[in-house]
Amino acid sequence: MASLEQVQILSDDSSSSDADIDVSMEDQLNDEPQIATSSEGNTAWLFRRARSYQEYMKLIPIPTNRGSVIPFTSWVGLGSSIKTMYNQPLHYLTNVQLKQMDKASLGADDEDVRLDAIIHPAKAEATIWLIEEVHRRTSSPHHLLRLWEANPKYHAFIDAIFPKLE
Repeated sequence: MASLEQVQILSDDSSSSDADIDVSMEDQLNDEPQIATSSEGNTAWLFRRARSYQEYMKLIPIPTNRGSVIPFTSWVGLGSSIKTMYNQPLHYLTNVQLKQMDKASLGADDEDVRLDAIIHPAKAEATIWLIEEVHRRTSSPHHLLRLWEANPKYHAFIDAIFPKLE
């Protein structure tokens, strides 16, 4: 099991103190939503969660020493292998996109052909890391908030892998 590291997150929320807060990412990302008395309270809580998540994902460097050829039959399967091999989570948006890419191939002429026979595994892995870099560096917590509000089971696409940050 991956070690759980403390990540320092600065709070700029006017309703909280100006002091730095140590937050366990496991507690922040995998806990069940707390019941608030208003929809506005839920939105504020979810936005803080999205902002913390995005700040955390920006801290994780994209691996540069790649070169393994990972056999795969689906994009989600390749993503799962990458997470295991590099002990890194993939961004929520990357996980959603991999699932959409698998759905897009349903009914294609070569649907029964292994995906690694259609797309070279090194190119496929590089594609995932490029998508991941875009999501880690440029995703807005406001966009995540809108998606998460629309999908109450959004946490199913958040990986429970917390690499040691240096």
